[in-house]
Amino acid sequence: MPRPANFGPRADAGFEQVAAQLAEYLAGERRTFDLPLQVRGDAFQHRVWDLVTRIPYGQTTTYGDLAKRLGDDVNAQQVGAAVSRNPLCILIPCHRIVGSTGRLTGYAGGLDRKRALLELERSQPAVTPAQQALMPGPW
Repeated sequence: MPRPANFGPRADAGFEQVAAQLAEYLAGERRTFDLPLQVRGDAFQHRVWDLVTRIPYGQTTTYGDLAKRLGDDVNAQQVGAAVSRNPLCILIPCHRIVGSTGRLTGYAGGLDRKRALLELERSQPAVTPAQQALMPGPW
């Protein structure tokens, strides 16, 4: 099918790296992503998304915990609203955020995918202290 003229020229440069890193992640061979991200969002969303990228591979946290870490009277609902606008759901791993009781809650890709991503991460060997030191942190 021909590409509509109003979409402009295709610019696939860089997608090979994204595809390769996602494939490595899904194969259980990658725990963090090394990609230049330019995500559109407001300052608060960027604060939340930055914190989400610090959640270690194979671990979860709650919306409330993220709110506490952000301080400034931020509540879990505000964090949830920012997380729901995350356009890069695996690269900014919002699947690692659960409800206050540990229950799986909202995920743009659906709860079955969220569960599968968490199971993938939990099925891998534990992170060594040296690997933890390489993760964005502190956590």
